[in-house]
Amino acid sequence: MLQRRKTREIRIGRHKIGGHNPILVQSMTSTLTEDLNGTLAEIQRLEAAGCEAVRVACPNDAAAANLSAIKKAISIPLIADIHFSHRLALMAIEAGVDKVRLNPGNIGGKKKVQEVTRAANDRGVSMRIGVNSGSIEKDLLEKYGWPSPESMVESAMRHVEMLEELGFYEFCISIKSTDCRTLLEANRELARRCEYPLHLGVTEAGLPGYGSLKSAVGLGSLLMDGIGDTIRVSLASDPVEEIPVCFDILKATGRRVVSPELIACPTCGRIEIDLQKLVNDVKARVEAKHPTLPVKISILGCVVNGPGEASEADIGIAGGKGSGVLYRGGKQLKVVKEHELLDALMEEVEALPRGA
Repeated sequence: MLQRRKTREIRIGRHKIGGHNPILVQSMTSTLTEDLNGTLAEIQRLEAAGCEAVRVACPNDAAAANLSAIKKAISIPLIADIHFSHRLALMAIEAGVDKVRLNPGNIGGKKKVQEVTRAANDRGVSMRIGVNSGSIEKDLLEKYGWPSPESMVESAMRHVEMLEELGFYEFCISIKSTDCRTLLEANRELARRCEYPLHLGVTEAGLPGYGSLKSAVGLGSLLMDGIGDTIRVSLASDPVEEIPVCFDILKATGRRVVSPELIACPTCGRIEIDLQKLVNDVKARVEAKHPTLPVKISILGCVVNGPGEASEADIGIAGGKGSGVLYRGGKQLKVVKEHELLDALMEEVEALPRGA
């Protein structure tokens, strides 16, 4: 795996993104922000699911009027989503949000952007420059003929240059597309062009099943390249469903592991133990007792690939004909009867140092 891309570090509330900080998981509420109680209820569910920053729509004065109350009632950073109105951006900053998501090109010109950056500097508020394939400037669409990776990068760099000219540097950038190839090419080029933190996401990814897979392809590829400082999986569903998908993508790429990882054989005619039951039992026990333990557990059901793969995990089992070999840290410990495998494995989990 490549090292993570070196970026500037910016603050978002009590968190920092970029640099060597953990890749932050965020989401966006589906409620109307004018509905204070409904929005707070949804944010509370997102917090419980592990969301680390939340964005709310701010399309009008009624929504902006609720931002202060929302900020006071939640424990994670609050991001205001602004389009077309620098006045709403100023209201959001005054209300105490931690970050403002905007497109500097659609809020009324450089003077109005300057008003926003001054207010943000004064209040210690960061920004996210957001460029989507569906909202590229007309002149860039005419130049490139379609929302190409080049057009998205040029759009983003225009905004970067504008903010830098205004002396504002506390921002991250996102360039999102519904097309994974476009997304990858654009983010890789942007990563070469600047050192600002990047927010990753496949925009409008779709329903949970396919949308999760599509996000894994797009986000996972960039994360494996060392690109990405904060992520969102954009699903057409309850936003709470986005959070575990984000953490699973981070775990699968090895970029941030905050829960147990179970490795198990697929269905195969070589399996010689009741593997599916054992995996389900291990999953239930580990998640109940150690949901935040970053341990890799390998449960294999035959003697072909099992020994080698089991020895590569923190704790592993290679099963065969009513028994299994137990491994820890690559070393074989003992042979255990099949009905004792679950307890033997859990004993090893309990013996792990909590920093493992």
